[in-house]
Amino acid sequence: MNDGIINISITQLLLALLFIVIAQVTSFIYRLGLNKDITIGTIRTVSQLFLMGYALTFIFKAENLWLTLGIFLVMVFSAIFIVKGRVKEKEVPYMMATFITMVSSYFLTALFVSKVLVGVTPWWEPRYFIPTAGMVIGNSMSALAISIERLFSQMRQQRDVIEMKLSLGANYREASAEIFRNAVSAGMIPSINAMMGVGLVFLPGMMSGQILAGTDPLIAIRYQIVVMFMLVGSTAMSSIIVMLIVRRRCFGSGEELLLTPR
Repeated sequence: MNDGIINISITQLLLALLFIVIAQVTSFIYRLGLNKDITIGTIRTVSQLFLMGYALTFIFKAENLWLTLGIFLVMVFSAIFIVKGRVKEKEVPYMMATFITMVSSYFLTALFVSKVLVGVTPWWEPRYFIPTAGMVIGNSMSALAISIERLFSQMRQQRDVIEMKLSLGANYREASAEIFRNAVSAGMIPSINAMMGVGLVFLPGMMSGQILAGTDPLIAIRYQIVVMFMLVGSTAMSSIIVMLIVRRRCFGSGEELLLTPR
């Protein structure tokens, strides 16, 4: 026990690998081809989380503004490279616009939550700012990857329809309006679905963690409500801004479609 929290020993942590063994055996028996990915994912999970744990312990004790912002930027850099790994597009430059939007929208969201909603002082208190930013980055990163990939794939699949609309006098916004809406919606649906089932179907990680740490469930619920609203809002804001920029870059100065068929 540590301040009322039950510690997990190394032996107990190793026993948790039984879940990975189950996944590996399932993949092997049914020839899913996921054994390598499961192994790499397991190694990365353990190494990255332990590394982050030691880093956060140091940052929490230091309580330094620049260290807090530094770890925030590292998280955004990591997120943008994960998005790049999922969206393999070379014809349309989208990385810089996505990165700038992610930094600005995630920072404003985390600032608003820590400063206004939680009311922590200083606003960059790492114990609040970093976890808040991390949740925003992780959730919106997946949404952006889905939206951008969907936009590019749909643009290519419906190239003939888009070019027909352009030839009939439509501008690039009108020609791609339906594709744009579908792409943004695809990225936002997971966050909206999470709101539908939270509390009834599942207990989110932040709420569960606070309860396990001994926090009053009613207080944990308030934090979780803020988090759910925050995730949907930040996802909508970042997705719309990024998609507006990326969609424009899919068309040339004469509003001709630049994406070529694959």
